Amino acid sequence: MPRTKKKNGRGGQNAHVQPFSDEDASIETLSHCSSFSDSTSVADEGGEASEDTAQEDFQYKLKGFIDSTVDKSAKTRQGALDGLKTAMATRILYEFISERRMTITDSIERCLKKGKGEEQRAAASLACLLCIQLGSGIESEEVFKTLKPIFKTILADGSANIQARQAVATSLGLCTLVAEDDVLDVQATMECFETLFTRSYARADGTCATVSPQTSQLHTNALLSWALLLTICAASQLKDVLRKHLPKLPQLLESDDVNMRIAAGETIALLFELARDLDCDFQFDDWDDLCDKLNALATDCNKHRAKTDKRKQRSVFRDVLKAVEEGDFQSETIRFGTERMTIDSWVRKRMYDAFREFVGSGMNYHLQGNEFIRDVFELGPPMLVDSATMKAMKISRFERHLHNSAAFKARTKARSKFRDKRVDVGEF
Repeated sequence: MPRTKKKNGRGGQNAHVQPFSDEDASIETLSHCSSFSDSTSVADEGGEASEDTAQEDFQYKLKGFIDSTVDKSAKTRQGALDGLKTAMATRILYEFISERRMTITDSIERCLKKGKGEEQRAAASLACLLCIQLGSGIESEEVFKTLKPIFKTILADGSANIQARQAVATSLGLCTLVAEDDVLDVQATMECFETLFTRSYARADGTCATVSPQTSQLHTNALLSWALLLTICAASQLKDVLRKHLPKLPQLLESDDVNMRIAAGETIALLFELARDLDCDFQFDDWDDLCDKLNALATDCNKHRAKTDKRKQRSVFRDVLKAVEEGDFQSETIRFGTERMTIDSWVRKRMYDAFREFVGSGMNYHLQGNEFIRDVFELGPPMLVDSATMKAMKISRFERHLHNSAAFKARTKARSKFRDKRVDVGEF
């Protein structure tokens, strides 16, 4: 059935789509939260009514964005995609999104197939945010089943827009982590990434591969997505990866692209951590040469490199060197609301960085209220915090909704434990 433009008393929704403003971003609503009664004062009741109105306006705007993703104007479609991305990144919208997931999926599919450059890039990112909102389960699996073939076609097409391919390389990795339910399909997707980043390996004669900056970014994104999926690999597959790729990954440390060097270094640290989890006596044949390379990058004073690049690189490679030499990790504490979480391993860091890349400043809200992300980081159900504690901490009304309503209205439907779906099926 063809889509028609919807109109109502407020005018056609497709006429002029405006991206979210700072005012929109400050709307203190949460889509999946039920009304939270607070009868302590008349003022609070008035605040609740005001919030209900704000939520209605917010949802009306979201519906307008969804309708506008099929507009004839590429600029309008782009604005609609960006508006939906901002909303999904900064709010928990499970119920609203779940009811409209296939409509949104159809729009993403159309934009990926028929759009150009930036539109494809926005659609790929929106696909990932949609899966993050839905969490691990049948709903996100249905979305991913539709979009995965398109992602892989764009990724493998050397004539496709390079920015679209870069975005797809990142989105395919996280969508696979969230929504893929077959370990063999995870392996197949990892092989797609391997066909890209291995092109940056040294040539047979030992010379460095020559690639353009844009292609190098594509290879970097593919490597980071591949590393993300390493975190859910079965032991048998991980052993094969260690044998096949760990001896060659140090070649990427000589790349002219600082982002590739850093991605390679962090991936090497991750592989060493996973290898030692499998075998505490793990040994690497070229350990001394690798440590020399890492030490050189951790103390790099090359005058031909930008100061900001050198500063960023030295900081990362000091940590990578400690990981390889000592099995150490520089832990970091993330505070959100009344809770805190420790990033205490390279596995957790890769996952945290992957989610944060999409939700950005909304990461703390997702850590508080997104059941799937809380499950990934083993945070348990959303916490219920009493009003006295909230007031003592001077937490905003928005965050009170986030804590209490998410806890009261946690979805009852059982979701598979994050790692249970990726069982070890033996040697491949």
